[in-house]
Amino acid sequence: MFNIVKKEIQWGEETLTLETGRVARQADGSVIATLGETSVMANVTFAKAPKPGMDFFPLTVHYQEKYYAAGKVPGGFFKREARPTEKETLTARLIDRPIRPLFVPGFKNETLVMCTVLSHDLVNDPDMVAMIAASAALTISGAPFRGPIAGARVGFEDGEYVLNPTVDDMHDLRNNPEQRLDLVVAGTKDAVMMVESEAYELTEAEMLGAVKFAHESIQPVIDLIIDLAEDAAKEPFDFQAPDYSDLYAAIAKAGEQKMRDAYAIGDKLERQAAVAAVKEGVKEGLSEEQLEDPNLSAALKKLESTVLRSDVVKNGRRIDGRALDEVRDIVCETKVLPRTHGSALFTRGETQGLVVTTLGTGDDEQFIDALHGNFKSNFLLHYNFPPYSVGEAGRVGPPGRREIGHGKLAWRALQAVLPAATDFPYTVRVVSEITESNGSSSMASVCGGSLSMMDAGVPLKAPVAGVAMGLVLEEDGSYGILTDILGDEDHLGDMDFKVAGTEAGITSLQMDIKVAGITQEIMEKALEQAKAGRLHILGEMNKSVSEAGEFSEHAPRIETMQIPTDKIREVIGSGGKVIREIVEVSGAKVDINDEGIIKIASPNGDSIQKAYDMIHSIVAEPEEGKVYKGKVVKIVDFGAFVNFFGKRDGLVHVSQIENRRLDHPSDVLKEGQDVWVKLLGFDDRGKVRLAMKMVNQETGEEMKKEEAEG
Repeated sequence: MFNIVKKEIQWGEETLTLETGRVARQADGSVIATLGETSVMANVTFAKAPKPGMDFFPLTVHYQEKYYAAGKVPGGFFKREARPTEKETLTARLIDRPIRPLFVPGFKNETLVMCTVLSHDLVNDPDMVAMIAASAALTISGAPFRGPIAGARVGFEDGEYVLNPTVDDMHDLRNNPEQRLDLVVAGTKDAVMMVESEAYELTEAEMLGAVKFAHESIQPVIDLIIDLAEDAAKEPFDFQAPDYSDLYAAIAKAGEQKMRDAYAIGDKLERQAAVAAVKEGVKEGLSEEQLEDPNLSAALKKLESTVLRSDVVKNGRRIDGRALDEVRDIVCETKVLPRTHGSALFTRGETQGLVVTTLGTGDDEQFIDALHGNFKSNFLLHYNFPPYSVGEAGRVGPPGRREIGHGKLAWRALQAVLPAATDFPYTVRVVSEITESNGSSSMASVCGGSLSMMDAGVPLKAPVAGVAMGLVLEEDGSYGILTDILGDEDHLGDMDFKVAGTEAGITSLQMDIKVAGITQEIMEKALEQAKAGRLHILGEMNKSVSEAGEFSEHAPRIETMQIPTDKIREVIGSGGKVIREIVEVSGAKVDINDEGIIKIASPNGDSIQKAYDMIHSIVAEPEEGKVYKGKVVKIVDFGAFVNFFGKRDGLVHVSQIENRRLDHPSDVLKEGQDVWVKLLGFDDRGKVRLAMKMVNQETGEEMKKEEAEG
């Protein structure tokens, strides 16, 4: 009934297994990949004919984490997996980016890749397993896919690269100084196709070494997929890339020079209008048969690409006239919004981000219900890309894959320089509103985010800047590396290469390559050119703000205090009664965790002090020999009970009230009276012994022995 094919290898510390033929037999390709005890099923289906009029490749990649995989029940009211989590969205993008360029050009049949996490051992992250499963399923499906690819994660600890570090090793790197890198690399047998990383000020050489290490490490996996395909692959789908050379020749003859003139226009919107006009003009000179050719849009795009690329490589000339390594003009402004905690407007050419920072308390931390466990995050970065930023009237909806992906890239770049939570006990939320876009708004978010946080008074370890690089690689091996690329250069080039970091090193690297053949020499040169661009941008940013500013008067102040864990119950009180009283009386926000760390927050310093004093009076122990101000709460025949330290009472014996004999304590005291007392110590039963007679009741100062006896 089943025709099962199973292959396995030892990969790093674990066994990697690929299996097909048991499940999802109606899919074009189905593979279950298992690393350790983490299993992911990838299923591939593709339409056998393109939709009429389709002028792009409709590839959709889904990645789903099923909570049963880790023996968990989903949180929330419905107890069912619903909209994709951020991790699922980012992983889907991670798989999409390296496989999309490897489909045969011209293939426009609808294609679906679905990856489902079936089992998670809480050690091996399923994202890389999913990428391998997807690649294997595509390779055996018969689709015109020029793979296979494989992916690997690399850590960097004690100067050594680590293949496939565990989930725990990669979690919360900011608080794990031993681990300095979370790098994901995907590639084919011969080329790197995609890089994504979170780093802690690594040098260019260290990053390049990590990429090389990862590419070498995935070679056995690629061989394993090929071995599986030799026994299980379906017949290749009969697809021939369309030949539209005659159509392109006619279009180039009619419009090449006009297209060059259009691309010489510096302003983006004017240039777009001119390019559109050239296209319409070219169409007017075509025959009806040529106008109906389904490859018309591809031919027009090829004309644009040829014009732009030849100018870059042959003439060293870019669309806006800049040198290949030149960064556009930069304007940095801070304190642009009056009521926010921190704000910055970062403008680089025709790309602009309005970035705002808000400081919150522990209550504002984001609770994340993840497959490998629940945790909180005190740094949030949200990226918004409205249609008006590119001069369009489009539909506005919830954040899409682009917004989530760009926001995560900026998050990775900035979180490496945040202070430790013990030093800066705030929740930090950064929101980047992209108000103009023409090339790398994610890097504008990094630069604006750094400025905005410093404006808000966040003590960053160092400012961070980011720059987007591009590449044009010709068939003869000649190439041009572009610094600070425009949108058109990104769209028509061969590589999108984003590097962010401080003066000391790289904090984030993202690379998407559209062609094979990117050599180590090209990558090394691109990283060095990116470093020069990053340092230039940091210099421009430092003209505006180079260190953390003053706190906004509207931002909460937070004080932390540590109490013994056995005192937590007393601070909270029965049913939270005590802590509610502290909040109501002081007006401050009070948050306490299981380790006894208390955060007191309020824009008002007096409120913080009042809450601090109330908590201190509950948890602190009185010191023997110290003088305290108290209140008489009860008078008895043998003395008076005085509340002198929080809720703690002590006895002043009648002989310790004054330096004379009293018939009854009520001769000189009454309930509610304020008195000064000295703590003499504790009796055998732990009862507090207090004295008044050696303390000046007017000043609260302890009297010398002769004064007390006089």
